[in-house]
Amino acid sequence: MTRLAASQYAIDLIETWDAYSSHLAAIVQEAKDAGAELLLLPEYSAMALTGQLPPDVRSDLHLSIAAIQPLIPVWVELCDELARQHQIIFQPGSAPVKDPDGKFKNRAWLFGSDGLIGYQDKQIMTRFEREQWNIHAGVEGLKAFDTPIGKLGILICYDNEFPMLGRRLAELGVELVLAPSCTDTLAGAYRVRIGAQARALENQYAVLSSPTAGEAPWSPAVDENRGRAALYVPPDYGMPPSGIVAQSEHGEVTQSTLLVVDIDLGDVARLRNEGQVATRRDWPEQFAI
Repeated sequence: MTRLAASQYAIDLIETWDAYSSHLAAIVQEAKDAGAELLLLPEYSAMALTGQLPPDVRSDLHLSIAAIQPLIPVWVELCDELARQHQIIFQPGSAPVKDPDGKFKNRAWLFGSDGLIGYQDKQIMTRFEREQWNIHAGVEGLKAFDTPIGKLGILICYDNEFPMLGRRLAELGVELVLAPSCTDTLAGAYRVRIGAQARALENQYAVLSSPTAGEAPWSPAVDENRGRAALYVPPDYGMPPSGIVAQSEHGEVTQSTLLVVDIDLGDVARLRNEGQVATRRDWPEQFAI
Protein backbone atom coordinates (compact mmCIF):
# COMPACT_ATOMS: atom_id res chain seq x y z
CA MET A 1 0.00 0.00 0.00
CA THR A 2 1.27 3.46 -0.94
CA ARG A 3 0.12 6.68 0.70
CA LEU A 4 -0.12 9.70 -1.58
CA ALA A 5 -0.80 13.36 -0.86
CA ALA A 6 -2.10 15.95 -3.33
CA SER A 7 -2.60 19.60 -2.48
CA GLN A 8 -5.64 21.61 -3.50
CA TYR A 9 -3.39 24.64 -3.44
CA ALA A 10 -4.30 28.27 -2.86
CA ILE A 11 -1.97 30.84 -4.42
CA ASP A 12 -1.55 33.01 -1.33
CA LEU A 13 0.09 36.42 -1.41
CA ILE A 14 3.45 35.77 0.29
CA GLU A 15 5.75 38.77 0.07
CA THR A 16 9.10 37.53 1.43
CA TRP A 17 11.33 34.56 0.66
CA ASP A 18 11.50 33.52 4.32
CA ALA A 19 7.72 33.46 4.59
CA TYR A 20 7.43 31.50 1.34
CA SER A 21 10.02 28.90 2.31
CA SER A 22 8.26 28.41 5.66
CA HIS A 23 4.94 28.06 3.83
CA LEU A 24 6.26 25.39 1.47
CA ALA A 25 8.08 23.55 4.27
CA ALA A 26 4.83 23.43 6.27
CA ILE A 27 2.98 21.73 3.40
CA VAL A 28 5.70 19.11 3.01
CA GLN A 29 5.77 18.59 6.78
CA GLU A 30 1.99 18.12 6.82
CA ALA A 31 2.21 15.48 4.12
CA LYS A 32 5.06 13.69 5.89
CA ASP A 33 3.23 13.79 9.23
CA ALA A 34 0.27 12.15 7.50
CA GLY A 35 2.53 9.32 6.39
CA ALA A 36 2.63 10.24 2.70
CA GLU A 37 5.41 8.82 0.55
CA LEU A 38 4.70 11.29 -2.25
CA LEU A 39 3.44 14.88 -2.35
CA LEU A 40 2.04 16.58 -5.46
CA LEU A 41 1.45 20.32 -5.93
CA PRO A 42 -0.27 21.97 -8.92
CA GLU A 43 0.76 23.43 -12.23
CA TYR A 44 2.19 26.94 -11.92
CA SER A 45 2.45 26.63 -8.14
CA ALA A 46 5.70 28.58 -8.49
CA MET A 47 3.72 31.67 -9.51
CA ALA A 48 3.31 32.18 -5.76
CA LEU A 49 6.89 33.45 -5.97
CA THR A 50 5.61 36.54 -7.79
CA GLY A 51 4.23 37.76 -4.45
CA GLN A 52 7.80 38.75 -3.61
CA LEU A 53 7.93 41.18 -6.54
CA PRO A 54 6.92 44.86 -6.39
CA PRO A 55 3.15 45.27 -6.91
CA ASP A 56 3.55 46.91 -10.32
CA VAL A 57 5.68 43.98 -11.53
CA ARG A 58 3.66 41.09 -10.11
CA SER A 59 0.48 42.62 -11.58
CA ASP A 60 1.93 42.49 -15.10
CA LEU A 61 1.70 39.09 -16.79
CA HIS A 62 4.91 39.19 -18.82
CA LEU A 63 6.98 41.19 -16.36
CA SER A 64 6.11 38.80 -13.53
CA ILE A 65 7.22 35.74 -15.50
CA ALA A 66 10.53 37.35 -16.42
CA ALA A 67 11.13 38.78 -12.95
CA ILE A 68 10.84 35.46 -11.10
CA GLN A 69 13.48 33.76 -13.23
CA PRO A 70 16.28 34.48 -10.70
CA LEU A 71 14.09 32.91 -8.01
CA ILE A 72 13.47 29.64 -9.89
CA PRO A 73 16.90 28.06 -9.19
CA VAL A 74 16.54 28.98 -5.50
CA TRP A 75 13.05 27.48 -5.49
CA VAL A 76 14.34 24.27 -7.10
CA GLU A 77 17.08 24.10 -4.48
CA LEU A 78 14.49 24.50 -1.70
CA CYS A 79 12.34 21.72 -3.15
CA ASP A 80 15.39 19.46 -3.40
CA GLU A 81 16.27 20.20 0.21
CA LEU A 82 12.74 19.51 1.47
CA ALA A 83 12.55 16.18 -0.37
CA ARG A 84 15.87 15.09 1.13
CA GLN A 85 15.02 16.34 4.61
CA HIS A 86 11.64 14.62 4.76
CA GLN A 87 12.62 11.57 2.69
CA ILE A 88 9.62 12.04 0.43
CA ILE A 89 8.98 12.02 -3.31
CA PHE A 90 8.07 15.61 -4.09
CA GLN A 91 6.58 17.01 -7.27
CA PRO A 92 6.16 20.70 -6.37
CA GLY A 93 4.08 21.64 -9.39
CA SER A 94 5.53 23.63 -12.24
CA ALA A 95 7.13 26.95 -13.16
CA PRO A 96 7.62 28.97 -16.34
CA VAL A 97 11.32 28.59 -17.09
CA LYS A 98 13.41 30.39 -19.68
CA ASP A 99 15.55 27.82 -21.46
CA PRO A 100 18.95 28.52 -23.08
CA ASP A 101 17.09 28.77 -26.39
CA GLY A 102 15.38 31.90 -25.01
CA LYS A 103 11.93 30.29 -24.94
CA PHE A 104 9.80 29.82 -21.85
CA LYS A 105 8.74 26.26 -21.04
CA ASN A 106 6.24 25.03 -18.43
CA ARG A 107 8.46 22.70 -16.37
CA ALA A 108 7.70 20.27 -13.53
CA TRP A 109 10.56 18.83 -11.46
CA LEU A 110 10.51 15.59 -9.51
CA PHE A 111 12.58 15.13 -6.35
CA GLY A 112 13.26 12.13 -4.14
CA SER A 113 15.08 11.29 -0.94
CA ASP A 114 18.40 11.65 -2.82
CA GLY A 115 17.43 14.91 -4.50
CA LEU A 116 16.52 15.69 -8.10
CA ILE A 117 15.18 12.77 -10.13
CA GLY A 118 14.38 14.71 -13.30
CA TYR A 119 11.92 17.08 -14.91
CA GLN A 120 9.05 17.02 -17.37
CA ASP A 121 8.06 19.86 -19.69
CA LYS A 122 4.45 20.35 -20.70
CA GLN A 123 3.88 18.96 -24.18
CA ILE A 124 0.87 20.85 -25.49
CA MET A 125 0.10 24.47 -24.66
CA THR A 126 -3.34 25.89 -23.99
CA ARG A 127 -4.42 28.93 -25.99
CA PHE A 128 -3.75 31.19 -22.99
CA GLU A 129 -0.20 29.89 -22.62
CA ARG A 130 0.58 30.05 -26.32
CA GLU A 131 -1.22 33.26 -27.31
CA GLN A 132 -0.86 35.41 -24.19
CA TRP A 133 2.02 34.04 -22.09
CA ASN A 134 4.23 33.02 -25.01
CA ILE A 135 5.00 29.69 -23.34
CA HIS A 136 6.39 27.02 -25.68
CA ALA A 137 5.89 23.28 -25.76
CA GLY A 138 8.59 20.95 -24.48
CA VAL A 139 10.76 19.26 -27.09
CA GLU A 140 12.23 16.35 -25.12
CA GLY A 141 9.10 14.22 -25.08
CA LEU A 142 7.52 12.36 -22.20
CA LYS A 143 9.64 10.64 -19.58
CA ALA A 144 9.22 7.85 -17.04
CA PHE A 145 10.84 8.24 -13.63
CA ASP A 146 11.96 5.30 -11.49
CA THR A 147 11.10 5.80 -7.81
CA PRO A 148 10.77 3.60 -4.70
CA ILE A 149 6.98 3.49 -5.13
CA GLY A 150 7.07 2.59 -8.81
CA LYS A 151 7.55 4.17 -12.21
CA LEU A 152 5.98 7.64 -12.42
CA GLY A 153 5.01 9.91 -15.28
CA ILE A 154 3.83 13.52 -15.36
CA LEU A 155 1.06 14.96 -17.53
CA ILE A 156 0.73 18.68 -16.87
CA CYS A 157 -2.87 19.95 -16.94
CA TYR A 158 -3.90 20.17 -20.65
CA ASP A 159 -1.65 17.21 -21.49
CA ASN A 160 -4.18 14.98 -19.70
CA GLU A 161 -6.71 15.72 -22.44
CA PHE A 162 -4.73 13.92 -25.16
CA PRO A 163 -4.99 10.10 -25.37
CA MET A 164 -1.70 9.66 -27.23
CA LEU A 165 0.24 11.24 -24.36
CA GLY A 166 -1.34 9.00 -21.76
CA ARG A 167 -0.71 6.01 -23.99
CA ARG A 168 2.95 6.95 -24.40
CA LEU A 169 3.39 6.83 -20.63
CA ALA A 170 1.76 3.39 -20.56
CA GLU A 171 4.25 2.23 -23.19
CA LEU A 172 7.05 3.53 -20.96
CA GLY A 173 5.79 1.34 -18.12
CA VAL A 174 4.36 4.06 -15.90
CA GLU A 175 2.29 2.90 -12.91
CA LEU A 176 1.17 6.29 -11.56
CA VAL A 177 0.64 9.53 -13.46
CA LEU A 178 1.00 12.83 -11.63
CA ALA A 179 -1.37 15.46 -13.01
CA PRO A 180 -0.63 18.95 -11.67
CA SER A 181 -3.20 21.42 -13.02
CA CYS A 182 -4.21 25.08 -13.04
CA THR A 183 -7.68 25.95 -14.32
CA ASP A 184 -9.63 29.16 -13.82
CA THR A 185 -13.13 27.81 -14.52
CA LEU A 186 -15.11 24.76 -13.48
CA ALA A 187 -15.31 23.82 -17.18
CA GLY A 188 -11.52 23.74 -17.31
CA ALA A 189 -11.35 21.74 -14.10
CA TYR A 190 -13.81 19.20 -15.50
CA ARG A 191 -11.87 18.93 -18.76
CA VAL A 192 -8.75 17.96 -16.82
CA ARG A 193 -10.75 15.62 -14.58
CA ILE A 194 -12.49 13.89 -17.49
CA GLY A 195 -9.18 13.59 -19.32
CA ALA A 196 -7.39 12.18 -16.27
CA GLN A 197 -10.15 9.62 -15.70
CA ALA A 198 -10.12 8.66 -19.35
CA ARG A 199 -6.34 8.14 -19.28
CA ALA A 200 -6.71 5.95 -16.17
CA LEU A 201 -9.43 3.92 -17.91
CA GLU A 202 -7.61 3.52 -21.23
CA ASN A 203 -4.22 2.65 -19.80
CA GLN A 204 -5.20 0.90 -16.56
CA TYR A 205 -3.02 2.96 -14.27
CA ALA A 206 -3.66 5.48 -11.49
CA VAL A 207 -3.72 9.27 -11.91
CA LEU A 208 -3.18 11.68 -9.02
CA SER A 209 -4.39 15.25 -9.58
CA SER A 210 -3.48 18.47 -7.75
CA PRO A 211 -5.14 21.79 -8.76
CA THR A 212 -4.72 25.43 -7.86
CA ALA A 213 -7.63 26.84 -5.84
CA GLY A 214 -9.18 30.10 -4.72
CA GLU A 215 -8.56 33.68 -5.79
CA ALA A 216 -5.30 35.59 -6.29
CA PRO A 217 -6.42 38.99 -7.64
CA TRP A 218 -2.87 40.34 -7.36
CA SER A 219 -1.66 37.89 -10.04
CA PRO A 220 -2.91 38.09 -13.66
CA ALA A 221 -1.43 34.64 -14.27
CA VAL A 222 -3.32 32.71 -11.57
CA ASP A 223 -6.03 35.12 -10.44
CA GLU A 224 -8.93 32.64 -10.50
CA ASN A 225 -8.59 28.94 -9.73
CA ARG A 226 -10.98 25.99 -9.62
CA GLY A 227 -10.48 22.27 -9.19
CA ARG A 228 -10.37 19.30 -6.81
CA ALA A 229 -7.48 17.15 -5.73
CA ALA A 230 -8.27 13.54 -6.55
CA LEU A 231 -6.97 10.04 -7.23
CA TYR A 232 -8.42 8.23 -10.24
CA VAL A 233 -8.19 4.55 -11.20
CA PRO A 234 -9.85 2.27 -13.76
CA PRO A 235 -13.40 1.36 -12.63
CA ASP A 236 -12.95 -2.39 -12.38
CA TYR A 237 -12.59 -5.27 -9.89
CA GLY A 238 -11.67 -4.05 -6.42
CA MET A 239 -11.79 -0.39 -7.45
CA PRO A 240 -14.55 2.18 -6.86
CA PRO A 241 -17.23 1.89 -9.57
CA SER A 242 -16.83 5.62 -10.23
CA GLY A 243 -13.08 5.29 -10.72
CA ILE A 244 -12.62 7.93 -8.00
CA VAL A 245 -10.64 6.58 -5.06
CA ALA A 246 -10.81 9.90 -3.21
CA GLN A 247 -11.25 13.59 -3.86
CA SER A 248 -11.14 16.78 -1.83
CA GLU A 249 -14.50 17.84 -0.42
CA HIS A 250 -15.29 20.67 -2.82
CA GLY A 251 -13.76 22.75 -5.56
CA GLU A 252 -14.29 26.22 -4.09
CA VAL A 253 -11.75 26.25 -1.26
CA THR A 254 -9.92 29.50 -0.59
CA GLN A 255 -7.08 27.99 1.39
CA SER A 256 -4.77 25.08 0.76
CA THR A 257 -6.04 21.67 1.77
CA LEU A 258 -4.32 18.30 1.54
CA LEU A 259 -5.85 15.13 0.17
CA VAL A 260 -4.18 12.02 1.60
CA VAL A 261 -5.11 8.67 0.09
CA ASP A 262 -3.87 5.07 0.11
CA ILE A 263 -3.60 2.94 -3.03
CA ASP A 264 -2.12 -0.45 -3.85
CA LEU A 265 -0.59 0.15 -7.27
CA GLY A 266 -0.11 -3.61 -7.57
CA ASP A 267 -3.89 -4.07 -7.47
CA VAL A 268 -4.25 -1.54 -10.28
CA ALA A 269 -1.57 -3.31 -12.34
CA ARG A 270 -3.30 -6.69 -11.90
CA LEU A 271 -6.35 -5.34 -13.68
CA ARG A 272 -4.38 -5.39 -16.92
CA ASN A 273 -4.44 -9.19 -16.84
CA GLU A 274 -7.38 -9.98 -14.58
CA GLY A 275 -9.86 -7.13 -15.05
CA GLN A 276 -13.29 -7.22 -16.61
CA VAL A 277 -11.77 -5.49 -19.62
CA ALA A 278 -8.26 -5.20 -21.03
CA THR A 279 -8.19 -1.70 -22.47
CA ARG A 280 -4.40 -1.43 -22.41
CA ARG A 281 -3.98 -4.74 -24.24
CA ASP A 282 -6.81 -4.05 -26.67
CA TRP A 283 -5.58 -0.61 -27.75
CA PRO A 284 -5.59 -0.88 -31.57
CA GLU A 285 -2.13 -1.22 -33.06
CA GLN A 286 -2.87 1.46 -35.64
CA PHE A 287 -3.14 4.01 -32.81
CA ALA A 288 0.26 3.15 -31.35
CA ILE A 289 2.82 5.95 -31.26
